Amino acid sequence: MNVLVWLAAILLILMLLIGGKKGARSFISLFLNFGVLLLTVLFMTDPNANPIILTLIACAVISCINLFYINEVNSKTITAFISTIITIGILLFFINIVAKNALIQGFGEEEVEELGVFSLYIGVDFAKIGASMIIMGTIGAITDVAISITSPMREIFNHNPLISRKDLFTSGLSIGKDILGTTTNTLFFAFCGGYLALLIWFKDLSYSVGEIVNSKLFSAEMISILYAGIGVALVIPIASWINAYFLVKTREKNKISNN
Repeated sequence: MNVLVWLAAILLILMLLIGGKKGARSFISLFLNFGVLLLTVLFMTDPNANPIILTLIACAVISCINLFYINEVNSKTITAFISTIITIGILLFFINIVAKNALIQGFGEEEVEELGVFSLYIGVDFAKIGASMIIMGTIGAITDVAISITSPMREIFNHNPLISRKDLFTSGLSIGKDILGTTTNTLFFAFCGGYLALLIWFKDLSYSVGEIVNSKLFSAEMISILYAGIGVALVIPIASWINAYFLVKTREKNKISNN
């Protein structure tokens, strides 16, 4: 417990020194997001609740916290929020299909021994739970990339107010290209770091490459990473187009009102 307190204190001090008030809000948002996730999990235990609907609501709330609470309500956060919701909506259709057909719901063989003393008949749809896990795994990366696109685009527009919508959109895509590779690699290495012990266990159990790839635990995490990567790739053109449209349209409205 002392280690957690000290690490949290160090994180808070660094965020205050570097980010100021925004750093303090970022630190508080960690606990707010944790509270949202905890409430979502509690509601998911109700057999009558739809896990996917609950997850979408949680993702919307998390996006609001990460965008509006930390960066306040402005054009870049509004367009980033809209882009995030649209991207999640597009992914949701495919996630629901893959989660059912890939049979990644429930627990893997490696977890059966630890769960043997518990009853698994708890009345919830594990296929929807699996889809919810994938959706929740994509929201952080998608929101991060969305604001990383809209924020510099706004700066470009402020420094060059006469820029055309096409050039502004192209600038957003150019920014996104630099983000795409690093973000997808970050997702992959996050998986490797979090599941390094599992990979070592697979080696000790003499799993073949085919058995590792077809393992439910491994497949579920890789599918989640791939969907997060797809979401990151999709949100770049979506955020670029919405932000370019919004900024140019606002400029045209201001011209009309001034005339």
